[in-house]
Parts: sequence; C-alpha cells; structure tokens
Amino acid sequence: MRPDVTSRPQVAGNPLTRRRTLLLGAGAALAGAVLATIPATPLLAQQASSPDTAPFYQITASEAHEQAASGEIVLVDIRTPEEWAETGIGEGAIPLDMREDDFVKKLVALRLANPEKPIALICRTGNRSQFVVSALAGQGFPGLVDVPEGMAGGPRGKGWIPTGLPTVPGTPENVAAILAEKLPTGE
Repeated sequence: MRPDVTSRPQVAGNPLTRRRTLLLGAGAALAGAVLATIPATPLLAQQASSPDTAPFYQITASEAHEQAASGEIVLVDIRTPEEWAETGIGEGAIPLDMREDDFVKKLVALRLANPEKPIALICRTGNRSQFVVSALAGQGFPGLVDVPEGMAGGPRGKGWIPTGLPTVPGTPENVAAILAEKLPTGE
C-alpha cells in the first residue's frame, strides 16, 4: 500500500506544499483567464451553486456513476497512474493526474467543451478532491462537484469500489485511450 500523501507535514517549507500552492495558483490564474473569455450563460453560472448557493456540491459514488453513465456530468479521477493501475478507474471517469503541470489546463478544456455539464472530481478517499474543488471554486471555476467518499471509501461514505461499482483497468494503454476519446482535441 502506498504512503498516504496527507501524512506529510504541511508546513510552509515543505516542497509538496510549495508545489501545490504554485500549481493551484498558476492553474487558477489560467482557469480565470480562459473562463473570462467565454460569454456567461445562466446555466453555466447556476451550475456552480447548490440550492443553498454553495460554490460546489457533493454527490455519492453511486450518483456519480449514474450521472456519468447518463452524460449528466463529466467525471474526473484525479488520482495517480499508480493508483489507477492498482484499483482501476471508475467506469465513465476521465483519468487526470492532479500532480501534472497541465492538470488545470485540461480541466479548463473539459469545461470549455462541456459548458452545460458539472465536472465531478473523485480521488481515493475524498481528501484531494475536496481540496482541489474548494481551491478551484474559490477562484471562480464554475460547475464543480465533489465525490467525497472517493474510490476506496472512508468516513464520508462507502466508496466506489466497496459499493461494487464498475471499473476499467488502469493500464497506461487504457488511460491513453480514454484521454484520446474524451479530452478535447489538442490536449
């Protein structure tokens, strides 16, 4: 089992903290710049809010599976290639490693290609997806959804895999095929 990323001390001098801060800051700036060029539509603006006007909302793994299968949401698995290889990728999810330099650029491309659909993020146990959704929503990235129970489950819910939801093998070949099919041209 791999070490938990969140077990590292999160101090200002920690290289992981500096990299996350840099990536999210640069990504948020890129997202803001790109999204500022799209005409605002009532639907796009409304997707960022729940009935209580929160900047994003949460759904269960089962809801994420159903909504991804029906085309209601774009589901993005933000875990690492090692995690995808270990457990597989949730059926219908697009694998985008959140550590990659072009992660936010790819999310922006998905947003531009799917302006009417919420983008749901899922990770292993909900910690990373909550962090990324919160950070991006705080910078004005519209239409975000968190799947807080994640693939493995935990205190926020049973999880995709323990629920018995379908997965596809997380091989490099499958990841490349999914990205070729689902990422907008040029990404």
